Amino acid sequence: MEQTPKKIDAAKTEPQNGRTDTMQAPAAEEAIARCAAALRRHHFDVVTVKTPEEAFEVMRATVEAEQPKLVSFGDSMTMRASMPRPERLEIRRQALLCDLFVTGINAVTEQGTLHWLDMVGNRIAPVAFGPRKVVIVAGRNKIVAARAQAEDRIRTIAAPQNVARHPGFRTPCARTG
Repeated sequence: MEQTPKKIDAAKTEPQNGRTDTMQAPAAEEAIARCAAALRRHHFDVVTVKTPEEAFEVMRATVEAEQPKLVSFGDSMTMRASMPRPERLEIRRQALLCDLFVTGINAVTEQGTLHWLDMVGNRIAPVAFGPRKVVIVAGRNKIVAARAQAEDRIRTIAAPQNVARHPGFRTPCARTG
């Protein structure tokens, strides 16, 4: 099965669930343009937008155009709270066969490289193989200059926020910071 190129939507950072990335300023327009151009060179379809509302409209248009029978996404606190772990893992396996997979990312560089840190690969695996179409949504706060800054962003911003959202997880991030 051939996988279609992924789509990156870069929107302004808005607080979500009381959360903000206070340690990193959003990327400037020039950095967004460099990132988008690099992703296009890597055969990604890229849409950049200015607001979360515009990003939502791009997502709506994507769903309408694709008309997926099965949609999945990278993580869900609601699912985690209401379902035993074996069931959650089975749903993640089934997500590999969905028509449309939507996920976020921890960082994307101006060279067009994508960076994640996942406990079980629930975002990375479907991006690499499986779903007919993958949409990666990345706010401008996720755009960094290079790999070193991506790794730093994961270590100092994304991983601590993820640990805070998942109390009780015994991951290396939770133990060592």
